[in-house]
Amino acid sequence: MSRLPGRAPGQLLMYAMVSIGLLLAAPAAWAAGGAMPSLVRDIGLSLLTAGVLGVIFTRLKIPSIAAFLLAGVLIGPIGLKQVTDPVNIDTIAQLGFIFLLFLIGLEIDFKKILGSGKAIIVTGLLQYPLTILFGALSVKLMLWLGIGGSMLADSPYAAIYMGVIIAGSSTLLVVKLFQEHFELDTVPGRLALGILIFQDIWVIVAILIQPNLQNPEISLIAMSFLGILLLSLMTVVVALSFVGRAFVWIAKTPEMTLLGALAWCFVVVFLGVNLDNIFMATYGKNFHMAVGSGMAALIAGASIANLPSSTEIITKVATVKDFFITLFFVALGISIPMPESIDVIIVAVALAVLAILARQFIFFPLFYFTGVDQRNAQVSSVRLAQISEFGLVIAFLGVKLGHLSPALTSAVIFAFVITALATPVMYGKAYEIHGWVRPLLEKFGFKAPPELSHDEGKGYKLALLGFHRDASSLLYNLTLSDMDLVRETLVIDFNVALHPGIAATGATVKYGDLANPETLHHLGLNQCQVIVCTIPDDLLRGIDNKSLVHVVREMAPNAAIIANAIATDEIHRVYDAGADYVYLNRFEVAWTLQRAIQAGIEHQIDVFRNDRQSRNHYKPDRKEILS
Repeated sequence: MSRLPGRAPGQLLMYAMVSIGLLLAAPAAWAAGGAMPSLVRDIGLSLLTAGVLGVIFTRLKIPSIAAFLLAGVLIGPIGLKQVTDPVNIDTIAQLGFIFLLFLIGLEIDFKKILGSGKAIIVTGLLQYPLTILFGALSVKLMLWLGIGGSMLADSPYAAIYMGVIIAGSSTLLVVKLFQEHFELDTVPGRLALGILIFQDIWVIVAILIQPNLQNPEISLIAMSFLGILLLSLMTVVVALSFVGRAFVWIAKTPEMTLLGALAWCFVVVFLGVNLDNIFMATYGKNFHMAVGSGMAALIAGASIANLPSSTEIITKVATVKDFFITLFFVALGISIPMPESIDVIIVAVALAVLAILARQFIFFPLFYFTGVDQRNAQVSSVRLAQISEFGLVIAFLGVKLGHLSPALTSAVIFAFVITALATPVMYGKAYEIHGWVRPLLEKFGFKAPPELSHDEGKGYKLALLGFHRDASSLLYNLTLSDMDLVRETLVIDFNVALHPGIAATGATVKYGDLANPETLHHLGLNQCQVIVCTIPDDLLRGIDNKSLVHVVREMAPNAAIIANAIATDEIHRVYDAGADYVYLNRFEVAWTLQRAIQAGIEHQIDVFRNDRQSRNHYKPDRKEILS
């Protein structure tokens, strides 16, 4: 077993296929011998196959969702035909669908949405409808060119559905990659997360309108919205008055927190789908306000997302998150029919290309014209260039409503897989892609902010290269203790959205790319007394601290240079490059913790705390530029 990680990818895949084949060789006999219900057997086979393929795909660095879809194909009607009962397949899919939307509802933070900047709010409001329009027009063009054949032509809703499907990006893939690279707190990370939240809200609207698409009567749509509003008000009132208190009671019992959350989900689902029955029994009239199970589950999640105990709830529910996500995507894979023609693959590739193009023609201009600098706008757009898992949900519901053919849904799933496989590569190459297209963007008028030249004869005592968490805290402390130094501080950073806030402190801020030595030279670093780089290597792009120190030392031989490292073996390399002092954040934290522990042992922790807080200018309402 210890040699497994060294196996070639081909060998691992072969072993996985053999293992799955052996395990599935006689499942019917096993089920009969143990009197196992068919639904339990089918769920077990789904999890077994998804688990084995998930391990292999993780080893090959392929998104796990692709493994789940392939697992469904493998055990479904077009594979080994182990799961073929339509009722069981629908049950598995519906169960996964309900919990998937419940979990998304739990993660919707309306406070963050309301507190977002102009770039996120304006882009979030306009991006979805504009991308739908772009997608619909593109499908019309495909039909005019004869691409897609009868698969697109036979569905009157194909254009609008394809527009909706390419309008969303994958929350699961994007957030996971930003977390793995510790970049959620960067400008592209915050932009991507904000847009994904808005897309989740747009999905709610799309799912709400979807059942009435075939018969778009204003009165029916209005009653559906009224049903959503009524159910939302009822759940919020109950959540704030009783459910929140109940979760406080059971907060110290993890299994009860999980059970309570799932119970609340189904209470709201049962209430939503039975609204018409309730009104019929009460008033003898059907108002057509019933809320679908998926929408009701999302409302259930959102209603408790902002409770004081929401963090505990989300933490506990997250333990079963992957289980239900797995079931949903395996069921989607099972539902994939055998491609009837090459048109399925052609449409899938076309959808994948349209999703990528939409990010350049819709996302990027919206980011740019709402104040995001060229580089961050481009990087954020590239990293959002995939089809959302909710595109699969929309397609799944479209087939059930008779709006889409199974073949077209297959094309959507294949397009999702294509973009999912491309996402890790595009994420890692986003800054390189920006470098490739930058000259073209400049030609079309998307200019980078001017790299201001250094004022003749102007010198600074302090220069901060890049502006992130450490620099934000440092500048805040300086504004409280040494305003004279703040007025003689130069900040160089490419995030122009932060420039007004930095300038308001009294510091001088200029746009510049730290990876470009010419920029640093023209900004006059040679006349600075102390130069500090607080950006760690895992956030720097196109350069690292060692190389940056080397460049700065050549142009400012007399300056004191302070840099940072993220690993101990990097310290001497940065010193050799010319740094006067190199710090590691975890060393500084360890130094403080050591003294705090000693103070606690000596029963002097209150004295230590008061001393540290006074020296660090700690305030409960501390408002930094990067809070």
